[in-house]
Amino acid sequence: MTARTTTEGFFDPRTGTISYVVWDTASRHAAVIDPVLGFDVKSGHTDTGAADELLACIAREGLQVDWILETHAHADHLSAARHVQAKVGGRIGIGANIRTVQATFGKLFNLERGFLPDGSQFDHLFEDGETFRIGDAEVTALWVPGHTPADMAYLVDGAVFVGDTLFMPDLGSARADFPGGDARQLYASMRRLLALPPETVVYVCHDYPPATRAPAWKTTVAEQRAANIHVRDGIDEEAFVAMRTARDATLEVPSLILPSIQVNIRAGHFPPADDNGVAYLRIPLNALPLQSTPGGADAQTPR
Repeated sequence: MTARTTTEGFFDPRTGTISYVVWDTASRHAAVIDPVLGFDVKSGHTDTGAADELLACIAREGLQVDWILETHAHADHLSAARHVQAKVGGRIGIGANIRTVQATFGKLFNLERGFLPDGSQFDHLFEDGETFRIGDAEVTALWVPGHTPADMAYLVDGAVFVGDTLFMPDLGSARADFPGGDARQLYASMRRLLALPPETVVYVCHDYPPATRAPAWKTTVAEQRAANIHVRDGIDEEAFVAMRTARDATLEVPSLILPSIQVNIRAGHFPPADDNGVAYLRIPLNALPLQSTPGGADAQTPR
């Protein structure tokens, strides 16, 4: 808890994702950040269990949802933004550079002609430095590209929600080899975040905890600068880029990248149903620019 706002995090063990509900304690206005829709690859079924935990918090606290914020178009889980919006309202927002991601993956999946890579699927596209409000609490959107071209962080009331730009200090940073990703941009984005005041609370979007600790998602800028294994003070850009490039070459394709991207670039909508009333996801054969590496790191660990 900080002076004006309260934050509650929800860990989804299936994808290692942390979703958040953050609210203005006085006015009870709230935002939901990175909600997860469950997806079973074997059956093709979705479930709302993780998102319903957020909704239970919203109901329990008597909150009015103003925003549903995505930090980027995730490759490791489907977005539950539309499910949350249907239940409690709120505007779905993401960074303006989602249009670049939509154009790239729209071509890969050869999406229907009605799909336009213009961001119109979202209710709002944030520009770098844009401010908005959750009740009376001011939020600043920060463009932090590198993991993808469209990553955004959200700075509010002495805390910053960093998406996949930073992980917990003992895990370091996310991969930068997705289409449009760039290790040098990622380094610059992380240093931008680490230039915030040392006491700034950092909320991460993923955790893949080692056996020695429980899942965690809250740290500080000071802790990151002192201990982050990839970007602590003293690690320069060249060293980071060399490390990140070498590590990314060993990582497998995330197991949910194909279904998740098709939904997430649509702001959580499923593809249009066919004439039989069923929606389908497309699997491009031998076309994905990312290649699995036999013996590489676990596909659910994009770091």
